[in-house]
Amino acid sequence: MADKSVKKVVLAYSGGLDTSIILKWLQTEYGAEVVTFTADLGQGEEIEPARAKALAAGVKPENIFIEDVREEFVRDYVFPMFRANTVYEGQYLLGTSIARPLIAKKQIEIARKTGADAVSHGATGKGNDQVRFELGYYGLEPDITVIAPWREWNFKSREALLDFAEKHQIQITKDKRGEAPFSVDANLLHSSSEGKVLEDPAVEAPEFVHMRTIAPEDAPDQPTIITIDFEKGDPVAIDGVAMSPAALLTKLNELGRDNGIGRLDLVENRFVGMKSRGVYETPGGTILLAAHRGIESITLDRGAMHLKDELMPKYASLVYNGFWFSPEREMLQAAIDYSQTKVSGQVRVKLYKGNVTVIGRTSPYSLYDQDLVTFEEGKVAYDHRDAGGFIKLNALRLRVLAKRDKRG
Repeated sequence: MADKSVKKVVLAYSGGLDTSIILKWLQTEYGAEVVTFTADLGQGEEIEPARAKALAAGVKPENIFIEDVREEFVRDYVFPMFRANTVYEGQYLLGTSIARPLIAKKQIEIARKTGADAVSHGATGKGNDQVRFELGYYGLEPDITVIAPWREWNFKSREALLDFAEKHQIQITKDKRGEAPFSVDANLLHSSSEGKVLEDPAVEAPEFVHMRTIAPEDAPDQPTIITIDFEKGDPVAIDGVAMSPAALLTKLNELGRDNGIGRLDLVENRFVGMKSRGVYETPGGTILLAAHRGIESITLDRGAMHLKDELMPKYASLVYNGFWFSPEREMLQAAIDYSQTKVSGQVRVKLYKGNVTVIGRTSPYSLYDQDLVTFEEGKVAYDHRDAGGFIKLNALRLRVLAKRDKRG
Protein backbone atom coordinates (compact mmCIF):
# COMPACT_ATOMS: atom_id res chain seq x y z
CA MET A 1 0.00 0.00 0.00
CA ALA A 2 1.59 3.25 -1.14
CA ASP A 3 2.19 5.89 1.52
CA LYS A 4 0.43 8.88 -0.03
CA SER A 5 2.12 11.21 2.46
CA VAL A 6 5.36 10.81 0.50
CA LYS A 7 5.80 13.94 -1.60
CA LYS A 8 9.32 13.63 -2.98
CA VAL A 9 11.58 10.59 -3.34
CA VAL A 10 15.25 10.23 -4.33
CA LEU A 11 15.73 7.21 -6.59
CA ALA A 12 19.04 5.45 -7.23
CA TYR A 13 18.68 5.57 -11.01
CA SER A 14 20.84 3.80 -13.59
CA GLY A 15 18.73 4.66 -16.61
CA GLY A 16 18.19 0.97 -17.34
CA LEU A 17 14.84 -0.70 -17.83
CA ASP A 18 14.23 -1.72 -14.21
CA THR A 19 14.92 1.67 -12.64
CA SER A 20 13.06 3.42 -15.48
CA ILE A 21 10.01 1.32 -14.64
CA ILE A 22 10.50 2.11 -10.95
CA LEU A 23 10.68 5.83 -11.74
CA LYS A 24 7.33 5.76 -13.53
CA TRP A 25 5.83 3.44 -10.88
CA LEU A 26 6.77 5.91 -8.13
CA GLN A 27 5.07 8.68 -10.08
CA THR A 28 1.90 6.70 -10.74
CA GLU A 29 1.57 4.67 -7.53
CA TYR A 30 2.75 7.29 -5.02
CA GLY A 31 1.97 10.43 -6.99
CA ALA A 32 5.38 11.60 -5.78
CA GLU A 33 7.87 13.97 -7.33
CA VAL A 34 10.95 11.91 -8.26
CA VAL A 35 14.56 13.02 -7.90
CA THR A 36 17.10 10.81 -9.67
CA PHE A 37 20.68 10.10 -8.65
CA THR A 38 23.04 8.39 -11.08
CA ALA A 39 26.55 7.56 -9.89
CA ASP A 40 29.57 7.04 -12.12
CA LEU A 41 31.39 4.33 -10.16
CA GLY A 42 33.54 3.31 -13.09
CA GLN A 43 31.03 0.77 -14.38
CA GLY A 44 32.35 1.30 -17.89
CA GLU A 45 29.10 2.55 -19.38
CA GLU A 46 28.10 6.03 -20.47
CA ILE A 47 25.86 7.45 -17.75
CA GLU A 48 24.91 10.79 -19.32
CA PRO A 49 22.00 9.18 -21.28
CA ALA A 50 20.31 8.72 -17.90
CA ARG A 51 19.68 12.47 -17.91
CA ALA A 52 17.71 12.34 -21.17
CA LYS A 53 15.72 9.33 -19.98
CA ALA A 54 14.86 11.03 -16.70
CA LEU A 55 13.77 14.19 -18.55
CA ALA A 56 11.62 12.10 -20.89
CA ALA A 57 9.96 10.55 -17.83
CA GLY A 58 8.97 13.97 -16.55
CA VAL A 59 11.71 14.58 -13.99
CA LYS A 60 12.53 18.27 -13.58
CA PRO A 61 16.05 19.24 -14.73
CA GLU A 62 16.93 20.50 -11.25
CA ASN A 63 15.94 17.10 -9.84
CA ILE A 64 18.43 15.13 -11.94
CA PHE A 65 21.74 14.46 -10.21
CA ILE A 66 24.61 12.76 -12.06
CA GLU A 67 27.96 12.58 -10.29
CA ASP A 68 31.38 11.12 -10.99
CA VAL A 69 32.26 9.49 -7.65
CA ARG A 70 35.13 7.28 -8.83
CA GLU A 71 37.83 9.03 -6.80
CA GLU A 72 35.72 9.11 -3.65
CA PHE A 73 34.74 5.47 -4.15
CA VAL A 74 38.32 4.23 -4.36
CA ARG A 75 39.84 6.62 -1.80
CA ASP A 76 37.20 6.40 0.95
CA TYR A 77 35.76 2.92 0.47
CA VAL A 78 37.93 0.56 -1.62
CA PHE A 79 41.32 1.50 -0.15
CA PRO A 80 40.19 1.41 3.51
CA MET A 81 38.72 -2.05 2.86
CA PHE A 82 41.94 -3.29 1.26
CA ARG A 83 43.99 -2.06 4.21
CA ALA A 84 42.27 -4.89 6.08
CA ASN A 85 43.01 -7.44 3.28
CA THR A 86 39.26 -8.01 3.21
CA VAL A 87 38.01 -11.27 1.70
CA TYR A 88 34.52 -12.72 2.30
CA GLU A 89 34.30 -16.50 2.73
CA GLY A 90 37.92 -16.91 1.73
CA GLN A 91 37.57 -15.67 -1.85
CA TYR A 92 35.20 -12.77 -2.59
CA LEU A 93 36.73 -9.27 -2.73
CA LEU A 94 33.38 -7.55 -2.04
CA GLY A 95 33.17 -5.46 -5.19
CA THR A 96 29.39 -5.00 -5.13
CA SER A 97 29.10 -4.69 -1.36
CA ILE A 98 31.53 -1.79 -0.98
CA ALA A 99 29.74 0.42 -3.53
CA ARG A 100 26.33 0.42 -1.82
CA PRO A 101 27.14 2.60 1.21
CA LEU A 102 28.48 5.35 -1.05
CA ILE A 103 25.31 5.36 -3.19
CA ALA A 104 23.18 5.39 -0.03
CA LYS A 105 25.21 8.30 1.38
CA LYS A 106 24.78 10.35 -1.79
CA GLN A 107 21.02 9.68 -1.87
CA ILE A 108 20.65 10.91 1.70
CA GLU A 109 22.70 14.02 0.93
CA ILE A 110 20.47 14.76 -2.07
CA ALA A 111 17.32 14.11 -0.02
CA ARG A 112 18.46 16.71 2.50
CA LYS A 113 19.36 19.15 -0.25
CA THR A 114 16.06 18.81 -2.13
CA GLY A 115 13.77 18.37 0.85
CA ALA A 116 12.80 14.84 -0.15
CA ASP A 117 11.04 12.72 2.46
CA ALA A 118 11.83 9.30 0.95
CA VAL A 119 14.52 7.33 -0.87
CA SER A 120 14.19 4.34 -3.18
CA HIS A 121 16.35 1.67 -4.84
CA GLY A 122 15.99 -1.06 -7.46
CA ALA A 123 17.26 -4.02 -5.45
CA THR A 124 15.12 -7.15 -5.45
CA GLY A 125 13.52 -8.77 -2.42
CA LYS A 126 15.82 -11.81 -2.60
CA GLY A 127 19.21 -10.16 -2.66
CA ASN A 128 21.73 -8.59 -0.32
CA ASP A 129 21.63 -5.11 -1.87
CA GLN A 130 18.24 -4.22 -0.39
CA VAL A 131 19.80 -4.73 3.05
CA ARG A 132 22.94 -2.76 2.23
CA PHE A 133 21.07 0.22 0.79
CA GLU A 134 18.56 0.41 3.59
CA LEU A 135 21.00 -0.06 6.47
CA GLY A 136 22.95 2.79 4.89
CA TYR A 137 19.86 5.00 4.66
CA TYR A 138 18.80 4.38 8.25
CA GLY A 139 22.33 4.69 9.59
CA LEU A 140 22.57 8.20 8.15
CA GLU A 141 18.96 9.40 8.38
CA PRO A 142 17.04 7.31 10.95
CA ASP A 143 13.57 8.65 10.15
CA ILE A 144 13.77 8.52 6.34
CA THR A 145 11.00 6.68 4.48
CA VAL A 146 12.35 3.86 2.31
CA ILE A 147 10.47 2.62 -0.75
CA ALA A 148 11.53 -0.80 -2.07
CA PRO A 149 9.37 -1.36 -5.18
CA TRP A 150 10.35 -5.02 -5.66
CA ARG A 151 8.85 -5.77 -2.25
CA GLU A 152 5.73 -3.69 -2.87
CA TRP A 153 4.46 -3.91 -6.42
CA ASN A 154 2.20 -6.60 -7.86
CA PHE A 155 4.13 -7.45 -11.02
CA LYS A 156 4.38 -11.24 -11.14
CA SER A 157 6.56 -11.71 -14.22
CA ARG A 158 9.02 -10.06 -16.55
CA GLU A 159 6.25 -9.86 -19.11
CA ALA A 160 4.14 -7.79 -16.73
CA LEU A 161 7.02 -5.36 -16.29
CA LEU A 162 7.43 -5.07 -20.07
CA ASP A 163 3.70 -4.46 -20.47
CA PHE A 164 3.92 -1.64 -17.92
CA ALA A 165 6.89 -0.19 -19.80
CA GLU A 166 5.00 -0.26 -23.10
CA LYS A 167 1.90 1.29 -21.55
CA HIS A 168 3.96 4.20 -20.25
CA GLN A 169 6.17 4.48 -23.36
CA ILE A 170 9.35 3.48 -21.57
CA GLN A 171 12.03 2.54 -24.07
CA ILE A 172 12.70 -1.20 -24.20
CA THR A 173 15.92 -2.27 -25.90
CA LYS A 174 15.67 -5.40 -28.04
CA ASP A 175 17.83 -7.56 -25.80
CA LYS A 176 15.37 -6.96 -22.96
CA ARG A 177 12.53 -8.47 -24.98
CA GLY A 178 13.52 -12.01 -24.15
CA GLU A 179 14.97 -13.51 -21.03
CA ALA A 180 18.27 -11.85 -20.22
CA PRO A 181 21.13 -14.42 -20.15
CA PHE A 182 22.41 -13.13 -16.80
CA SER A 183 22.41 -10.07 -14.54
CA VAL A 184 25.44 -7.78 -14.32
CA ASP A 185 26.63 -5.26 -11.73
CA ALA A 186 29.87 -3.39 -12.34
CA ASN A 187 32.04 -0.64 -10.90
CA LEU A 188 35.70 0.32 -10.92
CA LEU A 189 36.60 -2.51 -8.55
CA HIS A 190 34.81 -5.41 -10.20
CA SER A 191 32.07 -6.91 -12.32
CA SER A 192 29.51 -9.36 -10.96
CA SER A 193 27.37 -11.72 -13.04
CA GLU A 194 24.49 -13.77 -11.64
CA GLY A 195 21.36 -15.65 -12.69
CA LYS A 196 19.99 -17.45 -15.75
CA VAL A 197 22.91 -19.27 -17.47
CA LEU A 198 24.81 -19.18 -14.17
CA GLU A 199 22.13 -20.59 -11.88
CA ASP A 200 23.34 -24.20 -12.05
CA PRO A 201 26.56 -24.30 -9.99
CA ALA A 202 27.57 -27.59 -11.65
CA VAL A 203 27.83 -25.98 -15.10
CA GLU A 204 30.93 -24.01 -16.07
CA ALA A 205 30.28 -20.35 -16.84
CA PRO A 206 30.35 -19.60 -20.57
CA GLU A 207 33.32 -17.54 -21.70
CA PHE A 208 31.05 -14.70 -22.85
CA VAL A 209 30.12 -14.02 -19.22
CA HIS A 210 33.61 -12.62 -18.55
CA MET A 211 33.86 -8.96 -19.49
CA ARG A 212 36.80 -7.63 -17.46
CA THR A 213 39.50 -10.22 -18.21
CA ILE A 214 40.83 -12.34 -21.04
CA ALA A 215 41.07 -16.08 -20.43
CA PRO A 216 44.31 -16.95 -18.59
CA GLU A 217 45.26 -19.43 -21.31
CA ASP A 218 45.04 -16.58 -23.86
CA ALA A 219 47.28 -14.26 -21.82
CA PRO A 220 50.81 -13.45 -23.05
CA ASP A 221 53.50 -16.12 -22.75
CA GLN A 222 55.86 -13.57 -21.22
CA PRO A 223 55.21 -12.31 -17.67
CA THR A 224 54.53 -8.66 -16.88
CA ILE A 225 56.59 -7.29 -13.98
CA ILE A 226 55.53 -4.10 -12.21
CA THR A 227 56.30 -2.21 -9.01
CA ILE A 228 53.67 -0.74 -6.69
CA ASP A 229 54.58 1.92 -4.13
CA PHE A 230 52.64 2.11 -0.85
CA GLU A 231 52.24 4.87 1.70
CA LYS A 232 50.52 4.04 5.00
CA GLY A 233 48.87 0.98 3.49
CA ASP A 234 47.53 2.62 0.32
CA PRO A 235 49.01 2.24 -3.18
CA VAL A 236 50.23 5.55 -4.59
CA ALA A 237 52.32 4.72 -7.67
CA ILE A 238 52.85 2.06 -10.35
CA ASP A 239 56.34 1.72 -11.86
CA GLY A 240 57.31 4.94 -10.12
CA VAL A 241 54.47 6.99 -11.63
CA ALA A 242 52.27 8.64 -8.96
CA MET A 243 48.55 8.32 -9.59
CA SER A 244 45.26 9.26 -7.99
CA PRO A 245 43.33 6.39 -6.34
CA ALA A 246 40.89 5.91 -9.24
CA ALA A 247 43.60 6.24 -11.90
CA LEU A 248 45.78 3.70 -10.08
CA LEU A 249 42.98 1.13 -9.78
CA THR A 250 42.12 1.69 -13.45
CA LYS A 251 45.73 0.95 -14.41
CA LEU A 252 45.80 -2.20 -12.25
CA ASN A 253 42.56 -3.30 -13.92
CA GLU A 254 44.18 -2.95 -17.34
CA LEU A 255 47.22 -4.95 -16.25
CA GLY A 256 45.03 -7.61 -14.67
CA ARG A 257 42.76 -7.83 -17.69
CA ASP A 258 45.65 -8.31 -20.10
CA ASN A 259 47.09 -11.13 -17.97
CA GLY A 260 43.85 -12.99 -17.26
CA ILE A 261 43.89 -12.12 -13.54
CA GLY A 262 40.99 -11.86 -11.11
CA ARG A 263 38.34 -14.40 -12.16
CA LEU A 264 36.24 -16.07 -9.48
CA ASP A 265 33.37 -18.55 -9.72
CA LEU A 266 31.76 -18.58 -6.26
CA VAL A 267 28.80 -20.05 -4.42
CA GLU A 268 28.35 -17.69 -1.50
CA ASN A 269 26.06 -17.41 1.51
CA ARG A 270 23.82 -14.39 1.20
CA PHE A 271 22.91 -12.43 4.31
CA VAL A 272 19.21 -13.05 3.60
CA GLY A 273 19.76 -16.79 3.99
CA MET A 274 20.13 -18.44 0.58
CA LYS A 275 23.14 -19.60 -1.37
CA SER A 276 23.93 -17.82 -4.61
CA ARG A 277 26.29 -18.57 -7.48
CA GLY A 278 28.12 -15.61 -8.97
CA VAL A 279 30.97 -15.03 -11.40
CA TYR A 280 33.17 -12.16 -10.32
CA GLU A 281 36.06 -10.37 -12.01
CA THR A 282 38.33 -8.20 -9.88
CA PRO A 283 41.56 -7.84 -11.87
CA GLY A 284 43.08 -4.77 -10.19
CA GLY A 285 41.85 -5.73 -6.74
CA THR A 286 43.44 -9.18 -6.99
CA ILE A 287 46.81 -7.61 -7.77
CA LEU A 288 46.38 -5.03 -5.01
CA LEU A 289 45.57 -7.63 -2.37
CA ALA A 290 48.70 -9.66 -3.14
CA ALA A 291 50.90 -6.56 -3.22
CA HIS A 292 49.49 -5.18 0.02
CA ARG A 293 50.12 -8.42 1.84
CA GLY A 294 53.62 -8.33 0.38
CA ILE A 295 54.46 -4.93 1.86
CA GLU A 296 52.83 -5.88 5.16
CA SER A 297 55.00 -9.00 5.37
CA ILE A 298 58.11 -6.88 6.02
CA THR A 299 56.60 -3.90 7.86
CA LEU A 300 54.05 -5.40 10.28
CA ASP A 301 55.01 -7.04 13.54
CA ARG A 302 53.88 -10.66 13.90
CA GLY A 303 51.36 -9.87 16.63
CA ALA A 304 49.79 -7.02 14.67
CA MET A 305 49.66 -9.05 11.47
CA HIS A 306 48.06 -12.06 13.12
CA LEU A 307 45.53 -9.92 14.97
CA LYS A 308 44.58 -8.25 11.68
CA ASP A 309 44.04 -11.67 10.13
CA GLU A 310 41.78 -12.63 13.04
CA LEU A 311 39.75 -9.42 12.75
CA MET A 312 39.42 -9.53 8.97
CA PRO A 313 36.56 -12.08 8.69
CA LYS A 314 34.45 -9.95 11.04
CA TYR A 315 35.26 -6.84 9.03
CA ALA A 316 34.41 -8.68 5.79
CA SER A 317 31.04 -9.80 7.17
CA LEU A 318 30.20 -6.24 8.22
CA VAL A 319 30.93 -4.94 4.71
CA TYR A 320 29.09 -7.82 3.01
CA ASN A 321 26.04 -7.49 5.25
CA GLY A 322 25.74 -3.72 4.84
CA PHE A 323 27.04 -2.42 8.17
CA TRP A 324 29.55 0.06 6.74
CA PHE A 325 28.18 2.90 8.86
CA SER A 326 28.06 0.83 12.05
CA PRO A 327 30.18 1.69 15.11
CA GLU A 328 31.80 -1.75 15.10
CA ARG A 329 33.06 -1.32 11.52
CA GLU A 330 34.43 2.11 12.43
CA MET A 331 36.13 0.66 15.53
CA LEU A 332 37.77 -2.05 13.43
CA GLN A 333 38.77 0.53 10.82
CA ALA A 334 40.51 2.63 13.45
CA ALA A 335 42.56 -0.36 14.58
CA ILE A 336 43.36 -1.37 11.02
CA ASP A 337 44.39 2.16 10.03
CA TYR A 338 46.65 2.42 13.07
CA SER A 339 48.38 -0.78 11.97
CA GLN A 340 49.18 0.81 8.61
CA THR A 341 51.20 3.80 9.84
CA LYS A 342 54.50 2.23 8.69
CA VAL A 343 53.17 0.04 5.88
CA SER A 344 55.10 1.98 3.25
CA GLY A 345 57.57 0.91 0.60
CA GLN A 346 57.68 -0.83 -2.76
CA VAL A 347 56.53 -4.26 -3.93
CA ARG A 348 57.63 -5.94 -7.15
CA VAL A 349 54.94 -8.16 -8.68
CA LYS A 350 54.93 -10.68 -11.52
CA LEU A 351 51.71 -11.12 -13.52
CA TYR A 352 51.45 -14.26 -15.58
CA LYS A 353 48.47 -16.16 -17.01
CA GLY A 354 46.02 -15.57 -14.20
CA ASN A 355 48.59 -15.55 -11.41
CA VAL A 356 49.92 -12.77 -9.20
CA THR A 357 53.29 -13.42 -7.54
CA VAL A 358 55.15 -11.07 -5.23
CA ILE A 359 58.83 -11.34 -6.18
CA GLY A 360 60.35 -8.50 -4.17
CA ARG A 361 59.60 -6.01 -1.41
CA THR A 362 61.53 -3.13 0.20
CA SER A 363 60.67 -0.58 2.87
CA PRO A 364 62.45 2.02 5.01
CA TYR A 365 60.43 0.55 7.88
CA SER A 366 61.30 -3.07 7.18
CA LEU A 367 61.45 -5.42 10.16
CA TYR A 368 63.31 -8.02 8.13
CA ASP A 369 66.83 -8.42 9.55
CA GLN A 370 69.09 -10.51 7.38
CA ASP A 371 71.66 -10.83 10.16
CA LEU A 372 69.04 -12.50 12.34
CA VAL A 373 67.78 -15.02 9.82
CA THR A 374 71.00 -15.94 8.03
CA PHE A 375 72.42 -19.44 8.51
CA GLU A 376 75.85 -17.84 8.66
CA GLU A 377 77.17 -16.21 11.80
CA GLY A 378 75.61 -12.78 11.83
CA LYS A 379 76.47 -9.47 13.43
CA VAL A 380 73.50 -9.59 15.81
CA ALA A 381 73.97 -11.84 18.81
CA TYR A 382 71.62 -14.79 18.66
CA ASP A 383 72.56 -17.63 20.95
CA HIS A 384 71.13 -20.86 19.55
CA ARG A 385 71.17 -22.32 23.03
CA ASP A 386 68.50 -19.83 24.15
CA ALA A 387 65.98 -21.70 22.00
CA GLY A 388 66.18 -24.70 24.31
CA GLY A 389 64.71 -22.83 27.27
CA PHE A 390 62.13 -21.19 25.03
CA ILE A 391 60.97 -24.59 23.79
CA LYS A 392 60.88 -26.14 27.28
CA LEU A 393 58.74 -23.31 28.65
CA ASN A 394 56.28 -23.65 25.78
CA ALA A 395 56.27 -27.43 26.17
CA LEU A 396 55.62 -27.36 29.92
CA ARG A 397 51.83 -27.66 29.75
CA LEU A 398 52.07 -30.31 27.05
CA ARG A 399 54.41 -32.37 29.24
CA VAL A 400 52.06 -32.03 32.24
CA LEU A 401 49.14 -33.21 30.10
CA ALA A 402 51.16 -36.11 28.70
CA LYS A 403 52.21 -37.24 32.19
CA ARG A 404 48.61 -37.19 33.39
CA ASP A 405 47.43 -39.18 30.38
CA LYS A 406 50.29 -41.65 30.85
CA ARG A 407 49.22 -42.25 34.47
CA GLY A 408 45.63 -42.80 33.38
